Amino acid sequence: MGTRASHQGLKLVDELRKNKGWNRQDSRWWREIPTSVSTLKRFWEGKAIQPEVFIKICQAVGLENWGEIVDNSPVHQQAEISYCFDYDNDWVGRTELINQLVNKVRNSCRVLILTGITGIGKTALAERLAWELKGEFINYFIVKFDSQDNTDFASVTAQLLISWGEKITPEDRQDTQRLLNWLVRSFQENPYLVVLDSLEFILKGNVETGWSNFQDEWWEKLFQKLLSINFCQSRIILTSQDLPAQLEAIALGSPNCWHCEPVKGFIESEWLELFENIGLEIEGESEAVNYLKRIGAAYEGHPLALRTIAGEIVSPPFNSNVVAYWRKYGHEVEEVEQIQKETELESREDQLKLDRYNRRLKRAVKQRVEKTFDRLAKDVYNAYVLLSFGSVYRRPIPEKFLLKTVARLGWDEDKQQVALDALRDRYLIEEEIINDELVLRQHNLIRSVALNHLRKWDNER
Repeated sequence: MGTRASHQGLKLVDELRKNKGWNRQDSRWWREIPTSVSTLKRFWEGKAIQPEVFIKICQAVGLENWGEIVDNSPVHQQAEISYCFDYDNDWVGRTELINQLVNKVRNSCRVLILTGITGIGKTALAERLAWELKGEFINYFIVKFDSQDNTDFASVTAQLLISWGEKITPEDRQDTQRLLNWLVRSFQENPYLVVLDSLEFILKGNVETGWSNFQDEWWEKLFQKLLSINFCQSRIILTSQDLPAQLEAIALGSPNCWHCEPVKGFIESEWLELFENIGLEIEGESEAVNYLKRIGAAYEGHPLALRTIAGEIVSPPFNSNVVAYWRKYGHEVEEVEQIQKETELESREDQLKLDRYNRRLKRAVKQRVEKTFDRLAKDVYNAYVLLSFGSVYRRPIPEKFLLKTVARLGWDEDKQQVALDALRDRYLIEEEIINDELVLRQHNLIRSVALNHLRKWDNER
């Protein structure tokens, strides 16, 4: 069992960290403990974390009597609703994208959805947008879906309405249509900003309807209403690893009221700024800076992976010695670079370990990517097979090349297309235009995991 902080306890820690001039995910904080940004976020969300880390978080801001802020009340599974967003002093880049999305939300865009692979920064971007927009809304909230337990529409709606000061009776909770009308009316009459985070946890699918529909039909009805009413003062920002097909279909009739933004990794200037914020020297053209550039390129600017790597470099035993870190682990990046130079298009033997070559990466990155693969294998097994088989391609390829890998298994065209569409919906396959041709590719991090799954497949046959 982990330890979690009470609501009043979080307020106390919040005041203490302000006295130190830290934000809630300050790099000085998670380096001093040490811990990860994700663990700090869990702490602030009132979720259980390891007791020893909980104690160190309290001690880091001068709270020695940590036991007084422990929440020992029973835990009720429900969507987590937070009422504030903290300014992140470690935020880097995406300035142009933020300006574009803020302008969309300020104008006619009622529903903005941020999509992309795990760890790419969807939640951080959503929270940053909320911070930029917070002065234009009377209240702003983030609803976090981190499991499929009790995240039905009625319970989440009741939580939101209560958060806005509404009185909800037991009879109200049983009347979902009444709750829907109440919620939509509140959105129309009040400028609320709501972030629905990790929407993939409330999605489901099947062959007939697609692989990213809402488990609870009332969510579909909510978005139908929001995108069809004449006016709406509120705005909704969604994050999801999967593109909700039902939402996309609804939005076709209201193209100006919604926008889908696929979130990509950092560019070089952004990941170097990230490294600098975490405490690494990036000035000049030193050997160390060159290594940091190569690490960022190998991971294609993946924020979670790069934060994890930088956190390890600044911590003992490396103590910000980039060259020493490279001599220990640089061969993994060199492996990626060498593969990219190879003339051979396909290979099952590439030994990529970008997700797991050290303990921190294995814990912080590999586990999250593996959860994505596990969910894919459970929900859309054929797509999981296609993703694994497609990992043999080292470079972007036409769609027919990718489908050829599973055509050899006897799959017909419909079966191939359904699997490919599922990967597109989940952003596990990226699309590019090269020489006026549409081609498909896997992110280096995804390919690293997929190759390992393919080898397991081969060994089990």
